Amino acid sequence: MKVARIYLRASTDEQNLERQESLVAATRAAGYYVAGIYREKASGARADRPELLRMIADLQPGEVVVAEKIDRISRLPLAEAERLVASIRAKGAKLAVPGVVDLSELAAEANGVAKIVLESVQDMLLKLALQMARDDYEDRRERQRQGVQLAKAAGRYTGRKRDAGMHDRIITLRSGGSSIAKTAKLVGCSPSQVKRVWAAWNAQQQK
Repeated sequence: MKVARIYLRASTDEQNLERQESLVAATRAAGYYVAGIYREKASGARADRPELLRMIADLQPGEVVVAEKIDRISRLPLAEAERLVASIRAKGAKLAVPGVVDLSELAAEANGVAKIVLESVQDMLLKLALQMARDDYEDRRERQRQGVQLAKAAGRYTGRKRDAGMHDRIITLRSGGSSIAKTAKLVGCSPSQVKRVWAAWNAQQQK
């Protein structure tokens, strides 16, 4: 039986995972049993994404990790991205991402020099895709920085838009007794962001 685990990621609450959901049906149509679907809203430039880490912990030998694009898995610097991929491979699993040719099955059937060549090509293509995902992330950040500078120069900069929905969920969960770590996992943000929102809310209550 072919077994897959599907990872769906969006960067912010403004984005949604609906477009990626079609991946589930496509994976099943390809003959895979879907053992788990992992959804979260977090930056791909973070290595400490709770659902990603949970998926890697759940992986079993022979399983396949399916994602819409390589940047859903990682926008990390290349060295960190390669460590992330290595942690998946260390579980005996492999990646299946559109746009990244997976030659592992051919490599498994090949012998000698052909096997070495196919494995080298696979690694080269994956490294290129991971680097392109990081470059795109850095380009976006630079364009954003330039946009902020232009807005400031024109007197139009008002700061980053507050994510009211996320803030409300954090406050509700923390008020209900959820720990910082659990709140961050449920909301899909970093523990440091939970701390900032919670501290700001408490300060507001004391005024």
